[in-house]
Amino acid sequence: MTEDVWWAVARSEEVTGDKPINIDIGDQPVVLWRDKDGFVRALEDRCPHRRAPLSLGCVLASGAIQCGYHGWTYDGESGRLVDIPNLKGEQKYPPIYRAVPFAVSEGGGFVRICLNAKAAAPVSPTTETLPLSGTENVSLSHEHLIAALFDDPALVIAIKGVHYTPYLMSELAEQNGKLVLERSCQWKSPHWPAPFSSDFPITLRIGTDPVTGETDLLLRDNAFNTLLSATVAPVPAARGVTQVRWRAKLGSTRPGLMAKMLGFGTPFRILPSVNGVALRTLKPSASIHAAALREEIRSHQAAAHNVAA
Repeated sequence: MTEDVWWAVARSEEVTGDKPINIDIGDQPVVLWRDKDGFVRALEDRCPHRRAPLSLGCVLASGAIQCGYHGWTYDGESGRLVDIPNLKGEQKYPPIYRAVPFAVSEGGGFVRICLNAKAAAPVSPTTETLPLSGTENVSLSHEHLIAALFDDPALVIAIKGVHYTPYLMSELAEQNGKLVLERSCQWKSPHWPAPFSSDFPITLRIGTDPVTGETDLLLRDNAFNTLLSATVAPVPAARGVTQVRWRAKLGSTRPGLMAKMLGFGTPFRILPSVNGVALRTLKPSASIHAAALREEIRSHQAAAHNVAA
């Protein structure tokens, strides 16, 4: 797991000062909570004393986190041990008992974590918090989830009334450090779309970070009206599961009956389970090009990082 990568590990509303929560970044467990000033804190989810999960403890009025096993208490910003029950005097606290802290950034309705505690804050593409949101644990690895999103979005996401076709409006390409493609789509109707058609009234633009897989989605009609925009933030978790947080917003101008129907019920979902038969028979297409571009971008980023160092 690359240390200088920022992962969108939680929606802002998921993290409170009432109870700590656990998330994973690959095999790295992380505990999150808000301190008394409302700042999100992140430590390794292991108490250095007996390795018990800190997420099973509690948040104190001081904003520190207390392990539920023996009551050892840690400062959220530094991970420093600040209290041991029945042992007073900071000079007596063993310096080896220090929880590992991680860098935290919050913006646009997401909490982002970097495993490098000294990493510079990421440049947030937007400060707008999209009003619709959700979290799913998807039974698919991070790498395979991103590949499925490129090859057949229907395996991963559902937009109300939208049928994704295999036809691309534009080939996948690198734009400003992201992998971008635009897929032709149709509206579902009582007469299911024919497999071969020249009528594509809507398109789905997909722009994906090559490392994290964080993806911006834009559904538009053929008059370029934005019908729905969304940000999907997948994070690799333990046992091959991918934790996916998302936020979405309906467009203010949605001409046509099917577009207006997006405003009723649930317009956007992440599918928690994947159709195994469809996944097995899916032929890799855009994901092949994406993998090659991803390696090219990573090489350029690594070279730039080495020059800066």
